[in-house]
Amino acid sequence: MRRLPTRTTRAREALTALAAVTLLGAAGLAAPATADATTAAPGPTPAPATSVTGDGLALTPPMGFNNWNSTHCRAEFNETMVKGIADIFVERGLKDAGYRYVNIDDCWALPERDADGKLVPDPARFPHGIKAVADYVHSKGLKFGLYTSAGTRTCDGSGFPGALGHEYSDARQFADWGVDYLKYDNCNNQGVDAKGRYITMRDALRATGRPIVYSICEWGENKPWEWAGDVGQLWRTTYDINDSWGSMLSIMKQNLPLSRYAGPGRWNDPDMLEVGNGGMTDTEYRSHFSMWSMMASPLLIGSDLRKATPAAFEILANREVIAVDQDPLGKQGSVVSSSSGRWVVVKELADGSRAVALFNETESAQRIGTTARAAGLPDADAYTVRDLWQHTTTNTAGTVSATVPAHGTVMLRLSVDDTWASYPPAVETALEAAPLLEAGKTTELTTTVTDLGRTPARDLSVALTGPAGWRIEAATPHTDGTVPTGASLATTWRLTAPAGTPTGAYALTLTADYRSPLGVTARSVLPVRTHVVVAPPAGTSYLSDLPWLAAANGWGPVERDAANGENQAGDSGPLTIGGTVFAKGLGAHAHSDVEFYTGSACTTVSALVGLDDESGAHGTVAFEIWADGRKAASTGVLTNDAPAQPLKADITGARTVHLVVTDGGDGIGYDHADWADAKLSC
Repeated sequence: MRRLPTRTTRAREALTALAAVTLLGAAGLAAPATADATTAAPGPTPAPATSVTGDGLALTPPMGFNNWNSTHCRAEFNETMVKGIADIFVERGLKDAGYRYVNIDDCWALPERDADGKLVPDPARFPHGIKAVADYVHSKGLKFGLYTSAGTRTCDGSGFPGALGHEYSDARQFADWGVDYLKYDNCNNQGVDAKGRYITMRDALRATGRPIVYSICEWGENKPWEWAGDVGQLWRTTYDINDSWGSMLSIMKQNLPLSRYAGPGRWNDPDMLEVGNGGMTDTEYRSHFSMWSMMASPLLIGSDLRKATPAAFEILANREVIAVDQDPLGKQGSVVSSSSGRWVVVKELADGSRAVALFNETESAQRIGTTARAAGLPDADAYTVRDLWQHTTTNTAGTVSATVPAHGTVMLRLSVDDTWASYPPAVETALEAAPLLEAGKTTELTTTVTDLGRTPARDLSVALTGPAGWRIEAATPHTDGTVPTGASLATTWRLTAPAGTPTGAYALTLTADYRSPLGVTARSVLPVRTHVVVAPPAGTSYLSDLPWLAAANGWGPVERDAANGENQAGDSGPLTIGGTVFAKGLGAHAHSDVEFYTGSACTTVSALVGLDDESGAHGTVAFEIWADGRKAASTGVLTNDAPAQPLKADITGARTVHLVVTDGGDGIGYDHADWADAKLSC
């Protein structure tokens, strides 16, 4: 938890929402079809780190669980649940993967202290008390964490006792119960200086003599990264995360610039993991887990593991990705480039190798690449590339590149290694552009397979497959005997979806099979998402009456003919700007991006735009219309006192248009944005 306690739920959640990312390594880097697919990443074992804070706590980012994101204060949060999570840690291999802390959040206590001023565990939730739960967790070889707030009350609306003025007494209770980790929140702080409040609890914890990891949860309001290095072991850098792509992305962007403040025993904390809670796709969850690991973030599972899917467990237990997060050098990854939503983030590791994340923020597949030199490695004849999601190893002459799916991340470990020649060359499988097909019409698509390795790719064969009943034919050669370093095989394909195919997204798969000069066979697989679309109607249409190709939103869904509301569709009021109510349009929340197919047949997009009146006296946004990657029209920054502004763009010849809302440059609180009377003329 938490957010600003004086605001509405919607506004508080909005603070954590978006800023305009996941799949897995399949995206275009070769995988040997040999036993190497399960071997560990190459390179020497790093030496253990030493403490830089002097207390020896959290020399690597803490890993564990916290119940808040999945249960909040519901009745299911109780002693049985907490013990069950500890059991799952052991039974499902999470303990062996490095997860140690089983932490409980708000609502564990009774609303009032006892006559001696002591905290009292809620007997309905914890009939045997907190110490009994801590003892059970410890019996599993795990550690136990607890929550309170640096204020008079905690953050839940019911108001449980906070620790302000009771620091030494509460710390003593925590130590006596066997607490190993304290999350210290920031609600109801009575305006007392933040640094002073957090230092007081630090001193109280130290006075107990028990080693307790200290998590400072003041939401980044007072820039704790600048002063908390000798106060706690980790500090929140943002408001709360929620289980959405927009929230995760916004928080990642706020946390990435703080890399210089992180190190052993002192970690930037961008909040808990949402992996497995169901609000994002598995591709987005892989990006979430990848980028938190690249940022050396604490990895605290926020989903109810009793209900988690096999895919969630597979993501959370990926030891090669975890090893990047837990690397003893303690470096947080830094941004090498971030052009047009195509991110390259590099993290230096203790063995001299580099973790490289190719992260795609956008709504369509993107080619993203870098070089060994840009990643900070010395010149060498060749390098090994370990794909941490595909668990495969290849060699490269120095370039790493992949076509990364929308919201996807390819995560690699790049190293100088004398054994590089024993691995097949890395190849990049790519496509010219994700195809948009009208059912019954033939569309051409060009794919390329490029040898990035120091060695040639032999006997290359490329195949493109799709749904049953689709006609897919190679119009140009799709095999080649030898593809040398830097060379490519380009193939044009003709695709036809049967007449009557419903509109929507469909999966294609591009596969390249080849072998190395030493005879090692390899395969590179690129998932491709295509859309079957319908031509836009002639004349002028309301965009809210037309299907969109994709929609990303900073809080909840984009709404049709209604303002942006809470986290569910249809839970808000009418579109209202400056007191004027509009019957038609789209309700969004920064950062938002809604894509429509225009099929080169349309001429203009127009709307009346502004902040919805439900934002009150808050919020700043800017509106943009993009046509085939070109910004066709935009407003300046609009505030709550601006009336509806006309916005019109010439989109002649464009195949797609994007309606984009940005945050105005000051964060995303209250940024409820309306595209009123939005129309498309064709």
